[in-house]
Amino acid sequence: MTQAAGTAAQTSGTTTSVHPLIESNRVEGTPVYSPQGKHVGTIHHLIIEKVSGRVVYAVMSFGGFLGFGSHEHTIPWEKLNYDTQLGGFRTDITQEELSGAPVVSGDEKDWWDRRREQDLHDHYKVPTYWGW
Repeated sequence: MTQAAGTAAQTSGTTTSVHPLIESNRVEGTPVYSPQGKHVGTIHHLIIEKVSGRVVYAVMSFGGFLGFGSHEHTIPWEKLNYDTQLGGFRTDITQEELSGAPVVSGDEKDWWDRRREQDLHDHYKVPTYWGW
């Protein structure tokens, strides 16, 4: 059975799209799993580079119960890989990495400090987006 682009497929109880694009509001709330398939958090929102239009960071909510006790962390987009079987993203970020990660608040002025961003990329050992 083949499907046209943009239609949904039912896969192991999860609806997935065969189209490679997705609207940002559909990414918010998407679950994130460990390499072993354990639910570790959800996507809260995305940070997009204005000129290129590329997603460069995901702000994720980790831990907690019903929103209480959870912590938000900004992580480079390259640390997430979409898994169609899970209907969510996988990440290899460990609890120890999160605990020691540089804090980047949601305040827009933090995104004007390239040193903060460099620290974030260095911590997660991924190249910077401005070096694309």
